[in-house]
Formats: sequence, structure tokens, C-alpha cells
Amino acid sequence: MPISPSRHALVQLIQSVGGAVTSLCFPANCRLCEELLVDARRLPLCDNCLSSFVEIPPGSCDICGLPGTFDPEFPKERSICADCEKRRFGFQVARSFGFYEGLLARAILLLKHEQIVPLGKWFAERLAELVRKEAQRLCADVIVPVPLHRQRSRERGFNQVDLFGEPLSKFLNLPYKTVLLKRSRPRPEKHLLRSEERWEAVRGAFAMRKGGRVDNLRILLLDDVMTTGATLDACSRALHEAGAKSVSGLTIARAGRPLSSFAEHP
Repeated sequence: MPISPSRHALVQLIQSVGGAVTSLCFPANCRLCEELLVDARRLPLCDNCLSSFVEIPPGSCDICGLPGTFDPEFPKERSICADCEKRRFGFQVARSFGFYEGLLARAILLLKHEQIVPLGKWFAERLAELVRKEAQRLCADVIVPVPLHRQRSRERGFNQVDLFGEPLSKFLNLPYKTVLLKRSRPRPEKHLLRSEERWEAVRGAFAMRKGGRVDNLRILLLDDVMTTGATLDACSRALHEAGAKSVSGLTIARAGRPLSSFAEHP
């Protein structure tokens, strides 16, 4: 039996009051700054920390979305940065909510290692807002997460991308397909990889699963962090080879890079 609007409002009120009582009886601290949380929400981060996340401004590179990466020798009106001009990524466009630094980087690590579902939903809301703002560039038929290798999946027990990917699919009313891509080769054990090592580590590491079909589909490829773009590039090429019409990358955060980085890759 469907719940009437008045009954639904009553249920929400009871849940809100219950959460407030729980907050008073069992106060918690923000997981980033340790300040006492004063409201009843399930998100374990305070408003000050959330508002400190540095968002990527508009007016950046048309492809990678990162500002401040234009070769000064190119005309100022050029809309593609030197790195994208030289690299020729497999994806058509990539966008990120914020810069991978400070408290945002710590929040992503919490998501990755502690499976904080409310935080995943909060990030999904931010990404949905970004997709709506850039609807022409990020138009898609299906959302595909970057997969973990089966060994890493067993160790962690979950793919952190699913924590914001699943709610994002509901916000955007798009199907969420976790079974299209697979990672056939694990990431090297070395914790920090140089740029060249990142590209080598993912070259040919992703493939379509047997029976997966993306013919003529526009793909929104989802990951938590974009660093060099190597992972999104490798996944995008596998999807294009399988017949995808276009691939757009979307991540919570983007690692910055110096102006000279366009000369980094051969």
C-alpha cells in the first residue's frame, strides 16, 4: 500500500527526531577535524570540513577540465591544454568535483578504506550537480565504474566507486553497470608510481567482460581520483574497442599538475 504524503512527512519527522536524540545521547566527532558534530545527520563530517574542499573552477581545459595547464606559447584563446593536445586521451572529456589535496584527499581515503556509505552519497550529490552543469559534455546512456582487480576486491571487500556510483545512477536516472569492464592485471605493489610507471601499469590492464555490450552507447566512466589520466584512458580504449560511441570520465577529485607536465609523456 503506498504511503500518503502526510504519513510520509510524519515518518520523516520521527526519523529526524530519533536522529537528534541519538546525537544527544551518543555525540560523535568529525572524522577529519575531530570537532563535535552538532546535528543529527549520518554524515560523519562537519560543515566546515565539507566547505573547505577546493572545487575545480569553470573555464578550464575542454578535455581534462584542469585549469592552469596551458602552454604559454599557445594562443590564450586555446581551449585545450598542452597535455591533452600531446597525449590524445582515449576519453572525450573528463571532469572532477575538486582538487585531490588537503581534507578532500583525506575524505576520499576514508571512503576507500572505511566504506562510509553516507559520505559516498554526499559525493554522489556533488557529482550529479556537476553532470547537470555540464550536461552537453557529460551526456551518457550508462554509468560504468573503473573496476578493481579481483585480488584487491577480495582484500577490500568492496569497490569504493560503488559507494558514490550507485546513488549517482539514481540521481541521474541512468543504469549502473558493474559487470562490463574487468581489470585483468593488478596494480604494482609499489605504493607511489611515477607518471611513466602509471601509464605502463595500466596499458592493456582493462578489458570487456565476456558478453558485455556497449555498442553505440555513451559511457560515463566513474572513478574516485584522476591523477595522470592513465586509468581512465586505458578503460576508455577498451570501451571504444567494444563499440562505445563516446566515453566521458568523471571523478571526485583531480590531482593537480605543473605547467611543464605536457612534456612529461613521450
